[in-house]
Amino acid sequence: MATAHVHGSPIHYTARGNGPGLLLVHATGTDSATNFGHMVDSFTAWRTVIAPDLAGSGQTPLGRSPLTVDLLADQVIAAAAAVTDDPVDVVGFSLGAVVAAAATAAHPDRVRRLILLCPWSRNDDPRQRLLMDLWQRLPHLDERAYREFTALSVFSAPYLAELGAENIKAGVDLITAETGALRQMELAATVDIRERLARIDVPVLVVGASYDYWIPVRHARETHRALADSRYVELDCGHMAVFERPLEVVRLIQDFIDG
Repeated sequence: MATAHVHGSPIHYTARGNGPGLLLVHATGTDSATNFGHMVDSFTAWRTVIAPDLAGSGQTPLGRSPLTVDLLADQVIAAAAAVTDDPVDVVGFSLGAVVAAAATAAHPDRVRRLILLCPWSRNDDPRQRLLMDLWQRLPHLDERAYREFTALSVFSAPYLAELGAENIKAGVDLITAETGALRQMELAATVDIRERLARIDVPVLVVGASYDYWIPVRHARETHRALADSRYVELDCGHMAVFERPLEVVRLIQDFIDG
């Protein structure tokens, strides 16, 4: 684990592999190893995989600054810049997709291609607002219910049915309500990057999930339509595409980067 600094605060990251940089940006309440650890070896033969932990995740502290999309965007770009002077390809998942898009808009010279997995750009529709509000309240009311609600929301029904009871329980037990996760949840619930999307002029691949109960797939389609140079692909899975369809996600990333 290496360390870069931005705005006076550290961000911890790993860098593995050979070749041009591939920056992986993880989702809310988790870290880079949990989100992408099972996929990294698919890229390291031909890319240097840079995997930072966002503020409040893994070994990266929350710090004293307010948690904002801009701060996280600067953090991930700082991690990439610590590894290579060249532009990198960026993959962002869920909140990581929001951060990756904001980082590309703010630092266009640092990004070559952008892949957004299950993204969204706003939280102002009533259904999304209701879900985000409930998600934030549950950890303070019943932490077990919060974990179960999260699992039911981020995974598709067919995937959970195939997992079986014991594997579902093991997965639920991995969901946390630590301080860093709660702060990231607050940020996720206030996301609005619509005006930033218009500033992105690199090639983008947007990947939506047909059975996404967490961020309904219309948000991924809307993100795609707002981008100047975007390709759209939809997978038959829930929000956690990196776990439900990892081989397909890896193939899409490889094909898009090579393309």
